[in-house]
Amino acid sequence: MNYREKRIRHKARAFTLIELLVVIAIIAVLLAILLPAMRKIKETGREAVCKSNLRNIGLAVHLYLDDYDRKLPHTGSSNKFLWFEADGVTYRKPGSSGSYWGLWYKDYLKETKIFGCPSLQRVPRLIYDVPDPSKAIQHAALGMNHHPRARGRNTNDIYRLDEFIFCTDHSEPRPENGLNDGFHNDDIPGAMNLRKYRKSLGGSRWYSYRQIFRHNIRRFEDERTGGRANVLWLDGHVSSIEETTGDDVEKRWYTGDKPVER
Repeated sequence: MNYREKRIRHKARAFTLIELLVVIAIIAVLLAILLPAMRKIKETGREAVCKSNLRNIGLAVHLYLDDYDRKLPHTGSSNKFLWFEADGVTYRKPGSSGSYWGLWYKDYLKETKIFGCPSLQRVPRLIYDVPDPSKAIQHAALGMNHHPRARGRNTNDIYRLDEFIFCTDHSEPRPENGLNDGFHNDDIPGAMNLRKYRKSLGGSRWYSYRQIFRHNIRRFEDERTGGRANVLWLDGHVSSIEETTGDDVEKRWYTGDKPVER
């Protein structure tokens, strides 16, 4: 084979510039289609882990209740993210200032990471300052029901355990102030819930709103994610609450009281 024939065969095998551009365009289109689907699959997996953690916490809570005459702890100042003292080894006293509410149940768990939520690991800002936010959030990503009617409540006095919220994957460790930080709107039709987290209402924690309905996010607005939050009910089952302004969440789910007859 002479030199001329080799050059002709080489040219025949090479891609033209137009062909390369077409291939690149096809790859770009495929990536645009596949990447959102892949992100959704990853988030589905993260949410499944979060729900599994909540169910396991439910088991720990029932073990605690069996040992303490079915009485929920009055969790005091457990409204931050810390498990340990400054030495990083000694557990804080349950209910102490700055402590995390999970401390009440630590003796029934293998590790504190069960209180984490994979969907929240990369959140750069917490509502309270802690020494190492990226580490803290992996062990303290859930918010317990701290409504005044729920504190120290005997579960035998609760109307229905499957209609009583024990905790949610809220960004705040201890939601307690009704329509300021709860999912319900105090049973006032049309009133807005989560008022501390709504920028339009001047909420001081508006930057954390998107950390609340953080699963299956489909919208990217300050007060609209199109997502949902997960809930652990006191009977141990876990479900989701779609993003809401509060009209479809009953206050009694926080208080444990009977429905009001109308």
